[in-house]
Amino acid sequence: MRAVFATIALAVAFLILHALGSFGHPSLDGFADDGVYTAIEFAAVGVCAARVLSRARERLAWLAISVGLLAWSGGDLVWTLWLDNVANPPYPSVADGLYLAMYPAVYIGLVSLMRGRFRHAGIALWLDGVVVGLATAAVGAAWVFPAVLQAGKGAPAAAVGTNLAYPLADFVLLVFLAVGFALSGWRPGRQWLLLSLGIGVSTVADMIYVYEVARGTYVEGGMLDAMWPSAMALLALAAWQPSPARSAGHRRGAHTIALPALFALVALALLVGASLEHLTPLAVALAAAALFAAGLRAGVTHRENMRMLELRTRDANTDALTGLGNRRKLLEDLEAAFERAQAGTPETLVFFDLDGFKRYNDSFGHGAGDALLRRLGASLGAAVDGHGAAYRLGGDEFCALLAGTVASDAPPLQAARAALSEQGSGFSVTASCGVVCVPDDADTVSEALNLADERMYLDKAASGRSSRVRSQAALMQQGVLMQLFSEREPRLHDHVCDVGVLAMAVGKQFELNSEQLDELRRGAELHDVGKLAVPDEILNKPGPLSEDEWRLMRQHTIIGERILNAAPALRPVARLIRSSHERWDGGGYPDQLAGEDIPLGSRIIAACDAYDAMLSERPYDAARPPAEALAELRRNAGSQFDPRVIEALSIHLARYGHAAPPARPSRRGDAAARVSRDPGGPRSRDPLQPRA
Repeated sequence: MRAVFATIALAVAFLILHALGSFGHPSLDGFADDGVYTAIEFAAVGVCAARVLSRARERLAWLAISVGLLAWSGGDLVWTLWLDNVANPPYPSVADGLYLAMYPAVYIGLVSLMRGRFRHAGIALWLDGVVVGLATAAVGAAWVFPAVLQAGKGAPAAAVGTNLAYPLADFVLLVFLAVGFALSGWRPGRQWLLLSLGIGVSTVADMIYVYEVARGTYVEGGMLDAMWPSAMALLALAAWQPSPARSAGHRRGAHTIALPALFALVALALLVGASLEHLTPLAVALAAAALFAAGLRAGVTHRENMRMLELRTRDANTDALTGLGNRRKLLEDLEAAFERAQAGTPETLVFFDLDGFKRYNDSFGHGAGDALLRRLGASLGAAVDGHGAAYRLGGDEFCALLAGTVASDAPPLQAARAALSEQGSGFSVTASCGVVCVPDDADTVSEALNLADERMYLDKAASGRSSRVRSQAALMQQGVLMQLFSEREPRLHDHVCDVGVLAMAVGKQFELNSEQLDELRRGAELHDVGKLAVPDEILNKPGPLSEDEWRLMRQHTIIGERILNAAPALRPVARLIRSSHERWDGGGYPDQLAGEDIPLGSRIIAACDAYDAMLSERPYDAARPPAEALAELRRNAGSQFDPRVIEALSIHLARYGHAAPPARPSRRGDAAARVSRDPGGPRSRDPLQPRA
């Protein structure tokens, strides 16, 4: 085959040399114009046919191209042996029929090649090629057709139509080639490049020939005649190039946008030029078609980008296993829920954890475990449909965000819990849950998640389903802290225990659930835990505190919060302790919260702490009777204390009596709860507490 190609190359070189200048000998010129010319064409047909016989891949495509080349070569042979010797050859002739028969065969071959290589290419790439091809064809039509039409005035319609048929067929070839380039990402490979180069040379030769014939300037035997056999040689060379691997045509780059845009501008320039100078209707139509294709391409691009954005957004917010929302989606929805809650629309966060799933996974394998998670996720989504949204956070953790304030025994929550349960032979999977009402139970997303997690573990403990529940650790940690109180200041220990009992009684009047009451009791008992970090000389100082001492004393709520935050199960309690010395009117510490912004549990602790403090005897003030202490609280309701909390405390005391706990000596450690002996002065103990 190398020898064949070398021979063809030599023949083409001989023909080009002859075209550049006649050899000056009639027989040698005739040999070049007829013999060498025809030999190159039929050699190219033979090379393509050999490709069809020797290689199975893309056989149909190259068979169609070979048939097309054979038709073209047959037309040249008919012209050389017969019509060239006729004084007035018919027009159109048999040779014209053979020439034009080439085009459908080559079209079939090109489509077959593209179908095999670019089967999975998107519509956008096809449109890119159409834009480039139509714009190029429009330029060719604007150049060639006016001359053909001008020269054809008075000529038979058949003759004019035949002359126009060649460039029209070539324009279609240009579109096919441009589409192939676009589908390959404008990196077509050696075979398609040679194929395109051969067809391109032939197309340019046809256009020049038609133009020169129309102008009457065509001269036989020139360089133009050497272009057709050269094109045939390039096609033969392309046939034996290695076929590239199939490509989806998805290689992208700046050129994939720039080239279609550039040719769309060319089409636009032609249309603008048509308004200034007369252009043939075909050129205008091709330019308009190119612009229309460019518009379609822009629409396809927009649709693809929107789909891509939608897909990425969905993937980023969706759990791949269950199809539910993932943690990111939950965080986004929780943020929106807190915003809605500020407008008076509460919502409920429910945190679920599967019990028995690990044993199921270990027993039946990860594949069965994934299938179970998919089933449970679908059941949860169906259970909360119409009430809210469901999420999977990963592993065996699920969540639901329900509309309104939903109690733990409400039907929607129970249905969601049941949806995450499945029993079978040798296994039982159920769900524990933690419920948080937004915004009553938490002020931020992180607080809501932490609180829901803690309550879920408390639910595990209450049901006896986990040997590693955090509530057990919380009880141990609380016991350690209470023992520290007892060792350092026994009477302070007694005080916080009394406050805890009283706070529980008041909290029940606000219909707090069991988890909230448990947190309230712990917060009341540990609200002074931060004083463990205050030096004894400040806690036991008999006289007024200095400004610096007061500044340190007022840090005890923050210190208490830090101490409890070290224990994950006590973090909800830490939130109550931090705000236990805030005032209803916003004059408290450490955050100057006011009104409903203060957690309800903190408001209850503040009132109960003040009441119990006034019942105790102090060095600078005697213990007060219960009625007098309650009257003091009522006088400060609406300024220092929540009026509703004071009313609830009054109801409790009226129902169960005002019996005071046993008289206790002065509790100097409770400095922040004492009544000021120097009201309003900079050295007063706590100007935020009721005055004597």
